[in-house]
Amino acid sequence: MGILYEVPSLTNWAIWLFILFALMAFNELGRTTKWGGLVLFLIVPIVLTLFVWPQTAAAGNEFGTGNWFNWVKTYSALAGCLGFMAIRYIPGLVKKKWVLVFPPAILALNILEASVRDFQVYAYGAWDGAYIDHLWVMSGSWNIMNGIAGLLNIIVISGWLGIIISKDKTKDMIWPDMIWPWIIAYDLWNFAYTYNCIADHSFYSGLALLLACTIPAFFIKKGAWLQHRAQTLALWIMFVMTIPSFADRMAPVPTTHNPTVFFAVSFLALMANVALVIYQFIRIRKRKLNPLKDEIYAETEAYKHVIAENS
Repeated sequence: MGILYEVPSLTNWAIWLFILFALMAFNELGRTTKWGGLVLFLIVPIVLTLFVWPQTAAAGNEFGTGNWFNWVKTYSALAGCLGFMAIRYIPGLVKKKWVLVFPPAILALNILEASVRDFQVYAYGAWDGAYIDHLWVMSGSWNIMNGIAGLLNIIVISGWLGIIISKDKTKDMIWPDMIWPWIIAYDLWNFAYTYNCIADHSFYSGLALLLACTIPAFFIKKGAWLQHRAQTLALWIMFVMTIPSFADRMAPVPTTHNPTVFFAVSFLALMANVALVIYQFIRIRKRKLNPLKDEIYAETEAYKHVIAENS
């Protein structure tokens, strides 16, 4: 027995790596070509909505994909992908300040959805663990801690009026103020959410999926984290909605179902987001910034590096 998970087999690790690199590869296809993005995030979802998901994600199905959260998450992720493509490819749209409210709004909505889900799992009262809507969950204080961590993560979203479009041929949506402290705090919170709410799926839906957007944000196209996140999330959840048996029967890696681990994962996420709130508050107060208008990290080397690469 491992700490977070039952020890994965070599086959599980091979599948995990395949998923990681497949998500990154399809993300690059959607990022670097307009036609690739339209096929992946418009045409394919329309076909799946009409002909596949009514069966594979029907309400009450045995794999848990028929609940409200999966459907809302699918279309909110796709809305983000298509909205970001509009900002990227429609000339002059990025110059309209009201348009720049869309990226933080869709991001905040996605975080809020997951926070509500954490609170909902706590409300189930499954203190010893139980299968609810065909998903194994264990209610506890960790749900409350991580729900709060998600709300704090929304509060520290900053600098969206500084969003630009990169000058290279890929025309990426660049958010310079979204630097590594926020990304790490988000990753810790989101992993804790997957661990709490889709525990026995989180080996893929948490670890692999988060790395699929974090690696490109640090090593392939810096400043485009939200674009990477929206596209990899949409790709993954479309896959899950289409092949719902994957994590339960085809390649299962269950968690250890250890309450201490649940607590530790969510406590770490909460502390990271509390620290980021405090850090941002200090920067805002010291520099007399308006968090609704100003970029919080404009004086940092990470911010300057992103601007230099994309101007």
